Amino acid sequence: MITLETIKRYFVFLIGLVLTAFGVALITKAALGTSPIAAIPYSLSLISGRLTLGIWIVIFNLTLVASQAAIEGRKCVKAQIMIEAALTFLFGYSVDAAMSLLWALNPASYAAKAAALLAGCCVISLGAYLEVIADVAMLPYDGFVRALSRALKKEYVTLRVFLDVTMSAAAAALCLIFLGGLAGVREGTAASALLVGSIVKIYARLFSGAANRIFPRTEEAAKPAGIPSGNLIIAISREYGSGGRNIGKKIAEALGVPYYDAELIRMFAQEGGYTEDFVREFDEKMTPSQYKLYSWYVPALPDRDKPKAERLFHIEERVINEIASRGSCVIVGRLAGHILRGHKNVLHVFITAGAEAKIRRVMARDGLTRGAARAQISKVEKERAAHCLYFTHTEWGKAENYDLSVKSDKYGIDETSSMLTAAAGRLAARISQLPPAST
Repeated sequence: MITLETIKRYFVFLIGLVLTAFGVALITKAALGTSPIAAIPYSLSLISGRLTLGIWIVIFNLTLVASQAAIEGRKCVKAQIMIEAALTFLFGYSVDAAMSLLWALNPASYAAKAAALLAGCCVISLGAYLEVIADVAMLPYDGFVRALSRALKKEYVTLRVFLDVTMSAAAAALCLIFLGGLAGVREGTAASALLVGSIVKIYARLFSGAANRIFPRTEEAAKPAGIPSGNLIIAISREYGSGGRNIGKKIAEALGVPYYDAELIRMFAQEGGYTEDFVREFDEKMTPSQYKLYSWYVPALPDRDKPKAERLFHIEERVINEIASRGSCVIVGRLAGHILRGHKNVLHVFITAGAEAKIRRVMARDGLTRGAARAQISKVEKERAAHCLYFTHTEWGKAENYDLSVKSDKYGIDETSSMLTAAAGRLAARISQLPPAST
């Protein structure tokens, strides 16, 4: 039975599809190359001018629909394939209609071409954003990538990037072979691939309130409304080798409250139905290259295609909110300070230390050579910094992002623990004197 909600979602999706088509046309008219999803059809339209760009898009996307059906085999959902095929025609004809409407747009200067390219990226990003929040259908390219990712057991975003590059390279090869130059694939192709995700992220921030009102997200209701005023939470972020874990344990012992660190792995695994090895693989880890990749591509993806690290983070949010709602505690890492931001009874601390002190600690603790310890510290801290920046949009370790920042090697583990315990006690005393929050 077709519900009003389904009709509303398809309406928004179709608006997004038309905007995406118009964005593709704008980028193409900029004459700096077209977007990756249209690279091969555009190159074929230049090689054989008898068919329009839109018709080549239809042919190319129908090929992807057939390929998706072949990959999925008996698991193929016929209704989904039929919808994708129908959307292929609508998308292709919309591109042709947009190209006709923009017939007079022929920018001559490079600045004018760049402006048209940027405008096209903004329009295609708005279309992609509407398609994401509608979350009701997908274009053939997305369906093909999803089917292939399931068959190969590869993460969607990684495979999407690989296929974008492959298609652009194939389009470039076609142009070089038949046209003797890169007419269809140029700097605009790379720019659109890199810009769209970032612009979608801006739209998501600007329109998140309106989007949630139109399509309420049920998972938001699962979060606790807040932390009881009597609960004191000490969230500890730390540099690798700074002794943050030991300090956290001593604070928890002094305050007589639970300490959460390694056991969070088990809790996250249980909450998400994952193995503990899976959680360890992504826990507080993101390489700088992954950060760039996710920042460029992930905002334009629906939730089901988000990378594993992002799905895990949302599980961590739920678990940490639940822990904080139970009672006072010390939580080490996992961006707990950011997750619990805005609560007056949370003390967010960053533990740092000099390079030499960290190297000595890691050497003694992990049995590493000096060079190996230095390399391990650098690797882990880069991963934590990228992880923090991606999920919180704040700089890891920057003092202004924390309530307190302490150098553990200057005061020692015991004295640092005592100072932070005293600070937590003063915060608890001050909070106890405040009037209870209204409900």
